[in-house]
Amino acid sequence: MTTALVTGGNRGIGLAICRELGRQGMTVLLAARDEAAGDGAVAALTDEGLDVRALTLDVASDASVTACAEALAREKVAVDVLVNNAGLLAEGDLIDADDISVMEEAIAVNLLGPLRTARAFMPGMAQRGYGRVVNVSSNWGSFDQGLEGPAAYAVTKAALNALTVRLAREAGEGVKVNCMCPGWVQTRMGGQGATSTPEQGADTAVFLATLPDDGPTGGFFRHRKPIAW
Repeated sequence: MTTALVTGGNRGIGLAICRELGRQGMTVLLAARDEAAGDGAVAALTDEGLDVRALTLDVASDASVTACAEALAREKVAVDVLVNNAGLLAEGDLIDADDISVMEEAIAVNLLGPLRTARAFMPGMAQRGYGRVVNVSSNWGSFDQGLEGPAAYAVTKAALNALTVRLAREAGEGVKVNCMCPGWVQTRMGGQGATSTPEQGADTAVFLATLPDDGPTGGFFRHRKPIAW
């Protein structure tokens, strides 16, 4: 049985990813910063007959990530698929911001969060010779697209893309690391005027989470196709 851990899994794209991975027969660890929100999401998915359990996890906290990994290790639960979906839409520009705390918070969640979880779970994947890591990024983090959108969000998503490339180099045989852009999605972050449903936004993440052995690694994808950095 394949086990997937999805951060920020209690709503929006993350919840859609959890649902589809569960439908594909995986055991899903739905990780949420808010315990009650995580429990509510898991209750809905288990009512659909899916094998899902809740984890309380704050990716911005070293202690929280470490405690989660240690608890799973004690239970002998191996994470085969890691989807780094938790993210922060930090508003504003860089120079005119009142202070630097907005950037610091964005770095903690959008960049260091995926690094923390990768450090916690990728070594085990390498030891077992199998793993899939998916970083949910954005075309706002693409140099090719001009780093549009709120500044701290664009800069930290660009850094997440760079992190993806480097993690893929260090991943070990059998472990694939990719990032993806879900598009403009009808979520709390994207708003109801967005052009894609959460299920549509989740599709490429699910595709990357279930890659075959000869699938790509170190790439950036949208609609299941490579896109420019």
